[in-house]
Amino acid sequence: MLLFLPRILAVVCALVLMVAGWGSLAPTAYAQDNAVDYTLTDLSFRDFSGKQLSGTSFAAAEMREANFEKADLSRTILTKASFLRANLTSADLSGTFADRVIFDGANLTNAIFTDALLTSSSFNEAKITGADFSGAIIDRFQTATLCKYADGVNALTGIATRDSLGCR
Repeated sequence: MLLFLPRILAVVCALVLMVAGWGSLAPTAYAQDNAVDYTLTDLSFRDFSGKQLSGTSFAAAEMREANFEKADLSRTILTKASFLRANLTSADLSGTFADRVIFDGANLTNAIFTDALLTSSSFNEAKITGADFSGAIIDRFQTATLCKYADGVNALTGIATRDSLGCR
């Protein structure tokens, strides 16, 4: 029994440190905006303008009328999120995984969606002037709908919205 005592004490000490939070090697989430996991959170009306959020998860988050103007949302996970009437003016959403995302009524002026996965997402009444969808995967129905009112040229990439969508 005495032979196992040091092992038992080591395990007990490790458990105490883990419970107290001292044994965790996880980085503190509040240190950087892009280290926070916003999955399943309500971020309605919040201001994220100009924030560095690359690589963050907003899966199933509610972002009604939130401000993401000039925010870096590249390579984020947005699955089942809602950006209803959100401001995404000049936001970088390149390489995002945005399956089943609601962008209805959102301001997407000069937003960059290059190489994004936008399947089953909706853009009803969204403002897409100057948005760049180059290389993005979008449902045919949504592409046809967006082409009806697509116009402008992206201020950063220089790509016309109609060209990026492959409109005829």
